[in-house]
Amino acid sequence: MAEWELAQINIGRLVAPLDDPRIAGFVEQLDSINGMAERMTDFRWRLQSDAGNATDIVFSDDPFVIVNMSVWDSVESLRQFTYRLREHVQALRDRAQWFEKLALPHHCLWWLPAGHRPPVAERRQRLEHYQRHGPTPEAFWFGREFPEPVGEAVLSR
Repeated sequence: MAEWELAQINIGRLVAPLDDPRIAGFVEQLDSINGMAERMTDFRWRLQSDAGNATDIVFSDDPFVIVNMSVWDSVESLRQFTYRLREHVQALRDRAQWFEKLALPHHCLWWLPAGHRPPVAERRQRLEHYQRHGPTPEAFWFGREFPEPVGEAVLSR
């Protein structure tokens, strides 16, 4: 069993409430794209509420900011889903219809001990670290990846 898994987080600020017709195209494909991710061999977990997605999970005090997070076996498996799955690539292309362009990076990756599912505060801390410092072993993106840590994965308390 692997000792490390790759976490990803991305946030977006909607241009309108989730029930607004301008966001309908995004909402309509959530279940389908989430299901595609879950069926991939190297997928491990995704953030979701009882509704089956993460759109109602509070990330910040701004109700228009929504969060997505998933965990994968490797950088390459997430890259395959993100940039090679036709439906996901189309959703990325359509992003500007549903989300505002943010001034700071809205996504990052990091390694976490296998089986660990980070709370919202930890996810926010990783993203804020990336926004302040750019790519480091603490938080990075596809353009500047860092390998799995060496050694046994231990959660700090």
